[in-house]
Amino acid sequence: MLGTSLLGRLRRRDPGDAVLRRAARLTLVASLVFYACRYGAGNPVLATYGLFGTVAAGSFAQLPGPARQRARILITSLPVVWALITVGTLLAWSTWAAAGGMLVIGFVVAFAGVGNPRLVGLGSAFQLFYILASFPPYQPGTLPQRLGGVTLAIVLLAVAEVVLWPDPVPVSYRQRLTDAADGVAAFLNATSDALADPHGGHGGRETHRERAYGAVAGLALSRTPAAWAPIAAGARDRALRICASALREVLAEADRLATDGPPVLSPDLAAARLLRSCADTTRVAGRSLSPGGPPVDLGDLDAAIGRAEVAYPAGQDGGRDVPDVFRLCRDATALALADQVRVFAVGTRVASGSRLDDGDTYSGLFEYARRSPWTLYWRQFRAHLAPRSEHLHSSLRLAVALAIARVAAGVLQLTHGFWVLLATLTVLRTSAADTRTALRPAVLGTIAGAVVSGLLMFVIDEPIVYAVALPFALMLAFGVGRLLGPVWQQALFTLLLTFVFAQLGPKGWRLAEARLVDVVLGAVIGVLVGVAMWPRGASHDLRPNAARYLAASGDAVEQTVQALLGGPPPDRAFHRVGQRMILVDSSHCQYHSERHDPSSRRVDWDAVLGAGHHVMSGAESLLRRNPPGCLAGWPPATALLRESAGELRSAYDDLADHVEHGRPSGPVPTPPGCVDELDRIRPLLGEVDSRSSVRHLVEADRWLASLADGLARIHPPAPDSADRDGKA
Repeated sequence: MLGTSLLGRLRRRDPGDAVLRRAARLTLVASLVFYACRYGAGNPVLATYGLFGTVAAGSFAQLPGPARQRARILITSLPVVWALITVGTLLAWSTWAAAGGMLVIGFVVAFAGVGNPRLVGLGSAFQLFYILASFPPYQPGTLPQRLGGVTLAIVLLAVAEVVLWPDPVPVSYRQRLTDAADGVAAFLNATSDALADPHGGHGGRETHRERAYGAVAGLALSRTPAAWAPIAAGARDRALRICASALREVLAEADRLATDGPPVLSPDLAAARLLRSCADTTRVAGRSLSPGGPPVDLGDLDAAIGRAEVAYPAGQDGGRDVPDVFRLCRDATALALADQVRVFAVGTRVASGSRLDDGDTYSGLFEYARRSPWTLYWRQFRAHLAPRSEHLHSSLRLAVALAIARVAAGVLQLTHGFWVLLATLTVLRTSAADTRTALRPAVLGTIAGAVVSGLLMFVIDEPIVYAVALPFALMLAFGVGRLLGPVWQQALFTLLLTFVFAQLGPKGWRLAEARLVDVVLGAVIGVLVGVAMWPRGASHDLRPNAARYLAASGDAVEQTVQALLGGPPPDRAFHRVGQRMILVDSSHCQYHSERHDPSSRRVDWDAVLGAGHHVMSGAESLLRRNPPGCLAGWPPATALLRESAGELRSAYDDLADHVEHGRPSGPVPTPPGCVDELDRIRPLLGEVDSRSSVRHLVEADRWLASLADGLARIHPPAPDSADRDGKA
């Protein structure tokens, strides 16, 4: 009954058997490598590096993607592994040389994750390869054996990933985008039918709307596992993030079309045709993200947008003094929706590896796609060399902790000093709170494992017993222990290490004692460094980074309006938004791996991340159809827009202050509906001769209204609803 209960508990914690399958692969490869090297070749060095190479690459490395992708990453990482082991072997002659190398390599390996945060898990394995090689004895002559053991382990592990019980491939982010695009396209078709026949029954539109919002909500990075989330600095991942943000704005504009109808409903066949073209393009663009899918052709959408723009200035009413503002509002919203659909379509082309055309009029948002991957990564690294970069803080914290641990192990001449660094690497987290949380199971589990190991080695002194039991110890440590919890995992891992070293060089029960002392020392070092260096982690940096990002977005809004009124172009403001977007993206990704404070849970961080995209993509489209200075000769309109832009800028600054310091923020400007907009514009209509000027004013005002709507989505909910937002 006890066995059945334990098995049922394990199955509930691992419903797809993913952990047990991974543990079985690792057990088989590790046992094969260790037995072949230790007993077949009779070489303890080869066996040590073969076994620890398997454990480091198979357990400590958290690799993204399907089995073939993980295997490819393992094989391509071999040159880096060889370099780390070589450097560690050559620096092992001196404690201070090895510690200096640990400081440099610890930082470089950790900071390299800036380019692709999904590969941060591989950094822990890289650290272990250097750590193991940098400890005495100083034996440069054994370097070929060390490299041979690690190479054999990684190659066999890569093969096992593909051929032995491969994990089922989960739904990828691209597939989620495809499904969301299908849902949005169905909603656009339903909205198009409502515009073409406003008096018809459109009960299914609400159903399509709910499905579309549900599918798009699933694109939030906070709901996506880090191994599959598009969070790298490369062009394709950046394009996928832009695609998700564009779909959110398409839904918002479609809702605005429904709510901004005129008092007397009349068919709008032109807007209906444009929305149907948008629906077709959205559906085809989403499906182009599937493997082998052809890139979307933008010709039909561009033609539909062109026809709408040609008809836009004249409106429906021929009278000069009474322009149809309702029609202008609806046309402006439909064109804004079409612009976001085109952004989505261009994003899918970039994400699929297609190059942008030189004449693409939407190239500003995707300017990075014209640059080489190395240029993009360099920009990412340079952006994170900033005081508020969480990656910089984490990398320095880890490097200093490991260097101190290496000095302590060398000065105290600990027999198995690398256990000190392993404990530091295991305990240290990005925040002091998480480090303290990891400390208790690490120490308790090690104590329990050391006691059991000491008793076993006191009673059983035959290496053959540990050789036979090794596969069971591996399966328990990396399968059962991981499912039962951190204390069990540490206890069983301590037991595993005892079984291994009992075969490499029997030392009796003292080995368990050494393991306990080393782990406690490493854990203490990790806690002290975690408390001393940036103890509040990403949740502390996320707030000021988000505040600066919101403030830069508000400045870009004001600069865009100034450009319409004859001011300079807002290029520098857009550049600041892009730079601050990098830091807030990084902090946001790290934030989701930490414990969250209650005040941070009150902010919809996904909406914050989408603010810059909404500002930049909308401003680009606005300035394309409304050239700079187009409203400079209309003083009343100038005053109206400056007032609206100033209020919105103040709202961005106020919200930024709330996000950073938690102070209550003022009311967000209420997005005006079409009726409100008509009341605002009506007094100005008799003061201008050009209907195109009215169109420019309406479109600028509608853009500001859509930004106010987006700002309302970012605004933190009331404290009593913080626990049910679930978005942070």
